[in-house]
Amino acid sequence: MRENLLFNIIDSNIFPKRADLQDAKDILAELEQKFLIAGTDEAGRGALAGPVCAAAAYLTHDQEQELLALGLKDSKKLTQKSREKIFAAMQELGVLFAYSFVNIEVIERENILNASLSAMRRSVLKLLSKLNNKDICVIVDGNMRIKDLNLTQWPLIKADLLIPAVSAASVIAKVTRDNLMLRLDEIYKYYNFAKNKGYPVKEHIEAIRRYGLSPVHRKSFCRKIINIK
Repeated sequence: MRENLLFNIIDSNIFPKRADLQDAKDILAELEQKFLIAGTDEAGRGALAGPVCAAAAYLTHDQEQELLALGLKDSKKLTQKSREKIFAAMQELGVLFAYSFVNIEVIERENILNASLSAMRRSVLKLLSKLNNKDICVIVDGNMRIKDLNLTQWPLIKADLLIPAVSAASVIAKVTRDNLMLRLDEIYKYYNFAKNKGYPVKEHIEAIRRYGLSPVHRKSFCRKIINIK
């Protein structure tokens, strides 16, 4: 009965948007019989400043095992030091990945959800070229499919906790975006982007009230969150 259920899910390309760990593993095992598995995730969606960054990653079995042994999981569950260690290990292991930024102008014009999905799409297409355009299934963190991406997709809530390739993508996106925010901190010193990376913490909000918005702030979102003109 369970084998028939898995076959129907994969054959119809209608995947559950929620799954427990065992169900996710079972579906993933079946998918791996037909596809290379790529994961994609974003970082910076809830920030007041800076671009959003998305990454896509593909892990071989050996790479997955080595990274899991190092503690690979959702980047939000890792310390900065652990994220950087795992990211360095990915590079040493030759993990295939790609990332893409979407800037503030696009976020303002299209909203943060569409900007995040656009960044995911770009990163997946970059990764696809590195995989020589082989058949892949993209596991997307969240409940939304990526528009205009003609690939098998599995949008899965909390995929960054359940699927190692998505966990890897979450780490890549987070470390890459954090490094950019460190560079922006050198330019816009009032906001302490080195510490808060643009998120709406008390110190950041107080700096906005005192110094106003910088060119890298998401003005519409800031005005929605903070009572400023």
